Amino acid sequence: MSHFTTLATRIVSKEHLKQALEDLQIAYEEGDVEIRGYEGIRTPVELRIATSNPEYQIGFRKQGERYELVADWYGIKDVDQSRFLNRIAQRYAYRVAKEQLEQQDFTVVEEEVQADDTIRITVRRMV
Repeated sequence: MSHFTTLATRIVSKEHLKQALEDLQIAYEEGDVEIRGYEGIRTPVELRIATSNPEYQIGFRKQGERYELVADWYGIKDVDQSRFLNRIAQRYAYRVAKEQLEQQDFTVVEEEVQADDTIRITVRRMV
C-alpha cells in the first residue's frame, strides 16, 4: 500500500523550477531518480529533494504538461507541504515573469520583498 501524496502544480518549465529551488537554496538531484516512502516503497521522479529523514524524500515529476509534487508526508515531519509548495511556486512565478519581461525589453529597476513575502518588481521599458 502506497502512502505517496501527489499535489498538482502549475509548474511547466523544469528549468524555471530548478532556478526556483536554487534561489531557495533547496538542494536537489536530477535525472532518473526515485523517492522512498513507507516501508521503502519507491516511485520515479525527475527531481529528488532530501529531507531530514533519510528514508523519505520529496520529488517532482512531469505529468502531462505540468509537474506534480510527490512525497510520503507521513515520514516527513520537518516540512509543511503547503508552505513548501507555496514558496517554490512563488519563486517559480518570479523566475518566469522576469524572463518574460526581459524578452519584452523591460529592465528591472527595483525589487522589494514585502512583510507578507509579496515580491514587488518595478520595471522600465526604453523605447
